[in-house]
Amino acid sequence: MRRYGKHTDEDDIRSRPNRKGNRPRTHIRPKHEDAAEGLVLTVDRGRLTCLVEDRVVMAMKARELGRKAAVVGDRVALVGDLSGKKDTLARIVRIEERDSVLRRTADDDDPYERVVVANADQLAIVTALADPEPRPRLIDRCLVAAFDGGLTPLLVMTKSDLAPPDELLELYGALDIPYVVTSREELENGAAAGLVREHLDGKITAFVGHSGVGKTTLVNTLVPEDRRRVTGHVNAVTGRGRHTTTSALALPLSSEAGGWVVDTPGVRSFGLAHIDPSRVINAFPDLVPGTEGCPRACSHDEPDCALDAWIADGHADPARLYSLRRLLSTRERKEGD
Repeated sequence: MRRYGKHTDEDDIRSRPNRKGNRPRTHIRPKHEDAAEGLVLTVDRGRLTCLVEDRVVMAMKARELGRKAAVVGDRVALVGDLSGKKDTLARIVRIEERDSVLRRTADDDDPYERVVVANADQLAIVTALADPEPRPRLIDRCLVAAFDGGLTPLLVMTKSDLAPPDELLELYGALDIPYVVTSREELENGAAAGLVREHLDGKITAFVGHSGVGKTTLVNTLVPEDRRRVTGHVNAVTGRGRHTTTSALALPLSSEAGGWVVDTPGVRSFGLAHIDPSRVINAFPDLVPGTEGCPRACSHDEPDCALDAWIADGHADPARLYSLRRLLSTRERKEGD
């Protein structure tokens, strides 16, 4: 076998011709400086519905993005046919940096992390006060995911005509979470949408909740016309523009302040395998100074935690520390507990 040193005579090297006659492949990718900006509205079976200016455009992910996937709420750069006409397809060539991320896993033992929505400002956690009964552990888990991902939580309680909200409000009172209380009648006649809208204007809000709590009814009341406009762009074969309960959907609010509502599929569980507990403390700025004396890698729920002395000295409300520790321990508890 012939070997070559560092100083090889080029005439001695055999060159295999390119039989296809096309240019050789290169690792240099185009910058796509002329790409248009868009917002991902929904994702279904490899097809992404995007808003480009005032047009709904169907797109697919460019191969050069590799395993990186775009999700609802992502700001993306697109090239190709951006007309939005039927049976046209653009390409997403770049996914911009995200400001916030709502993530979940199937359960606490699942290593696979799923990004539910990107760039949302707040997370509206919808729960019924009865029929079905509230699930505080699920609410806790959603709160942890919101705090970890950089979203501000909003608690929306429905069916107040069946049960009072006092117990639930007392449980989360120390967290200073904004909330809305609505009845079944208000949910059906649209009055609930008016109460919730005050918290939505000018923001991107993701809605989560398990089946039967009235989440979809509320979202449909908030944006009835826009839902039909986005989901009406359907191809039965390719699934382009098709929205089902298995995919999230971003819908614009019709108000002067603007804003977006992201309807997410109903959840049975909210796994937190991806959560770094050390980031949850950042949602409690009044407690952060008290952690300076904590031992390294403190879980803030152990005998040597400095927060106990901090609270005993009167620097913060004991209920705040209790709430923090309840949220931090939620991974060790099942959601139905």
